[in-house]
Amino acid sequence: MKLAVLGATGWIGGTIMQQAISRGHEVIAVVRDASKVTQDVAVRTLDLTTMTSDAIASAFADVDVVIASIGGRAAQNHQVVSQTAKQLLQHLPKAGTPRLLWVGGAGSLEVAPGVTLVSTPEFPADYKAEAIAQGEALAVFRDTDSAIEWTYVSPAAIIFPGESEGPYRIGGNEFFTDALGQSRVSVVDYAKAMLDEAENAQHINQRISVAY
Repeated sequence: MKLAVLGATGWIGGTIMQQAISRGHEVIAVVRDASKVTQDVAVRTLDLTTMTSDAIASAFADVDVVIASIGGRAAQNHQVVSQTAKQLLQHLPKAGTPRLLWVGGAGSLEVAPGVTLVSTPEFPADYKAEAIAQGEALAVFRDTDSAIEWTYVSPAAIIFPGESEGPYRIGGNEFFTDALGQSRVSVVDYAKAMLDEAENAQHINQRISVAY
């Protein structure tokens, strides 16, 4: 399978790229700064703040699946999240790309019917802006009429550095925890879940969540 990872130099994107390489996929790193890619993979450049339809078509031409891992935290530009979702859904068909997998957030998961995690008093203030931005991106996916087959993949509330800790579980829109009442997953197991979905396409046009 030919995979393009948008945001391949980031923490989660880089882990997803490494997992894809280890599974023998042909990987293309799509980044703003090609000099930051250290793995032996093909590299294409794309600036999310200035991208055009033609730039998107060029960056993702002849790709089976796009995995997008982006955020606005570093540049304090959270609007780029939903804007990128809209642009990819609109213009990826021009590249001939059939599938888009999105690294989402946990904040939009429901802790009760109609009540999202990000709206609870306990949600950390430092992460609220990016959680809201990812919720806006989820709304973009749910409202789209794009021909792209998408999957929005929310991690657990805590996604942490480290290797695999064993089997993960797949949920839907509801926030869920393990036997100790914790919502957690390692970045490696999240990446495995993402690649499993890329390979098996079991949740087309759905939001799923990943946790132990």
